[in-house]
Parts: sequence; structure tokens; C-alpha cells
Amino acid sequence: MKKSIGICCFYGNWSIEEKLVLAKEAGFTGFEIDLSEDGPVNLKSTPEELKSFRLLAKKHGLELSGLMSFLYWGANAASADPAVRDNAAKILAREIECAEQLGIDTILAVPGAVGVDFIPGAETVRYDLAYERATEFIKAALPAAEKAGVTIAVENVWNKFLLSPMEMRAFVDQFGSKNVGVYFDVANTLAFGYPEHWIEILGSRIKRVHFKDYRRNVGTTDGFCDLLSGDVHWPAVMAALHKVGYDGWIAAEMIPPVPFYKHCPEVLIHTTSRAMDAILAL
Repeated sequence: MKKSIGICCFYGNWSIEEKLVLAKEAGFTGFEIDLSEDGPVNLKSTPEELKSFRLLAKKHGLELSGLMSFLYWGANAASADPAVRDNAAKILAREIECAEQLGIDTILAVPGAVGVDFIPGAETVRYDLAYERATEFIKAALPAAEKAGVTIAVENVWNKFLLSPMEMRAFVDQFGSKNVGVYFDVANTLAFGYPEHWIEILGSRIKRVHFKDYRRNVGTTDGFCDLLSGDVHWPAVMAALHKVGYDGWIAAEMIPPVPFYKHCPEVLIHTTSRAMDAILAL
């Protein structure tokens, strides 16, 4: 398995090149970037800018391991509002375009939300309608993804949707395409399940993995915590990953976007790397 770190882990006031340097110094070989409104990979990035960023990562000995986006939290692909759904479709289309130009073969997609507790005033969508709209959302983008050689990987997130591994499996399988898979987040299952069960049930559908930890007794997004300090049963998780033959990228994703460390935030990058080494050795 290959060790990566997501850009969301960097809380310091660093340039993108400084983040890449710190990631390499800490022992990571991959870097997960995000599609944002104003970051190094954004909705308006030109092919030349994307090429420049790809070369910058290569210069520092890092491979771009994946592409995700927080923009989906403001664009529910299952919304009752066609304009909101159209915005989500544009985000997904842009992810595919950027991934192809960056040499990234897998992107993270949030196919829609039934509800989102941590976003005040978030729309609530009836579950069956969310499923229908999420299916159409992925189906519409699939031809472009297949042409670009990019896999759309659906992540299990706190969206009150696709709440079991069997439902996630059925959702992915309905497309009958190798270009649809799962971007599996270990800790996101802790509030209502066991990640090792998800891994064994999803098997080869898992195309990328996110590592973070979670404390069940907190019960909110404040429960996310440093690796090895929460309730994830890491030996069981690693046994399950080995059992299904997963050997791809694993990216650390330390969220929510508030500092775990109020001072010296670079320490988080180094401690995360050390924790991942220990976990991967299990």
C-alpha cells in the first residue's frame, strides 16, 4: 500500500510548494489534491497551470494520488433544485477534466445527500429521490470518465445516504462499469458501523482509502481525532485490506478543518506519517 496525505491536513499558512516539501520531508510519497474555487487546482485552472502543478509535485518526489473536492457540500447532487444539481454536475465534470490532465486516475465524488447535520439549513431530500438523482448524477458523467480513463469513486460521508456497505455495493454495481468504485473512508463508518465489515463486503470496488480516526462517544464531527487516538480497530482494518488484496493509495485526511494543533501545525504532518507507518505495519 502507498502512503499519501491530503491537502486538507495542512493548517499552517504555507504555499502549495511548502506543503509539498513538508509532505515529502515527513515521509509521504503521495499527495491528494482538491478541486477548489481558488486553490492550485480550481474551477478555472488552465491546462498550463495544471501541467505546472503536476511538474511541481514531481519535482518534490510526490505522486498526485487522488483528487477530491469540498465543493460538493455546497452543491447537493440530489437536490430538488435543478440548478443545484447542475452545479454538482459541473463540479464532477471539472474533476474528471482536471484529473485527466494531472495524471490522476481516480476522483472522489459525493453523489448527493439526504441531509447534512453539520451544515446549518442544509436541504433535506427524501431518501428514494436522493437515490434516483444520485444514480442519474453518476450515470451522466460516466461516458466522460470512461473516455478520460478516470474512475469516479463514491465516498461514504456523513450525508445520511448509502449507510450500509451492501447499499454502497449495490449503488456502485448498478452502473456495470470499471470506472465507478468506492473512495472508502475508514473513520466515517465508526458512528454507525465497522470499517472492517465495509472493506470485506466492498472488496475490489474500493479504489482509494482515507485514513482518519474517530471517538464514538463524542458523536459529532468533533469526534474526529489523530490516528491511533480514536476507536478504529486498526488491526482489523488492516487485516481486511490485506484479505481483499487492496494495495493502492491510502491518504490521511485529518478533518474537520480546524487545527488539531494550535501551535506548530507542521507536527501534525509528521505524527500522522509516523502513525500511518505503524498502522500499515500491522
